[in-house]
Amino acid sequence: MDMLVSTEWLAGELGANDLRVVDATYFALDPARDAQAEYEAGHIPGAVYLDLANLKDENSELPGMIPTAEKFASRMQSLGLGDGSRIVLYDNSPHRTAARAWFMFRMFGANEVAILDGGLHKWVAEGRELEQGKVALRHRHFTVWRDPARIRDLAQMKANVASGAEEVVDARSAKRFTGEEADPRGLASGHIPGSKNLPFDELLNADGTFKDKDGLRAAFDAAGVDAAKPLVTTCGSGVTASVVLFAAALLGREDIALYDGSWSEWGLRPDTEKAIGPA
Repeated sequence: MDMLVSTEWLAGELGANDLRVVDATYFALDPARDAQAEYEAGHIPGAVYLDLANLKDENSELPGMIPTAEKFASRMQSLGLGDGSRIVLYDNSPHRTAARAWFMFRMFGANEVAILDGGLHKWVAEGRELEQGKVALRHRHFTVWRDPARIRDLAQMKANVASGAEEVVDARSAKRFTGEEADPRGLASGHIPGSKNLPFDELLNADGTFKDKDGLRAAFDAAGVDAAKPLVTTCGSGVTASVVLFAAALLGREDIALYDGSWSEWGLRPDTEKAIGPA
């Protein structure tokens, strides 16, 4: 299974014994929208609801940090997502939150996991079937495993600012990156010194599908990203940074990681240097 699958492919695979479809919609900055209610009102047949908003480290003061391996495995088992499953993720969020879920699955050892290109919007636009209510699947075993190499913490990011060993790419909008626009969470303005800016939506076509490989390469090149360096992505809270990470993976990059605390951590702390203006 490819990392990025089409609506046509998924429609042909629905009902396969090993296939699991997961709604990973999450509205981080729009509390007026209820992702679970929208899922129950209409979802791809057989899809379970991930509840990404609550799949986080409850002991962290930062928003939406990666949960423990045990918590993730427990949630997967309760959703019927186990070892040997082929998992297809989709969302109906403007922030393409399926990419955040994809990052989690890969970090916790699920290799057969893909994103539905264009998400629920494309599925609906094509007049494809939806179902309502909740879907419950029998529990399945999910092996507890975690790959710490895929995550960067604050100390590692500070060290990287000093060394420049890794290329840090910020997925926020250009105005938030430069400090021209205030942070929506009330944090300091600006960006991590030395980072490059590649707004996540520049990796997408107008219909929400991902650009082809030539288009993705062009976007990274236009942002001045040095392909010879390992890549670390960041954003406001680790969500849209995952979109950039996924795009890099589509290009075959393996030396990629996520700064999970992102600007929610860096912009909050008085002991971190903030840069203003373009990269």
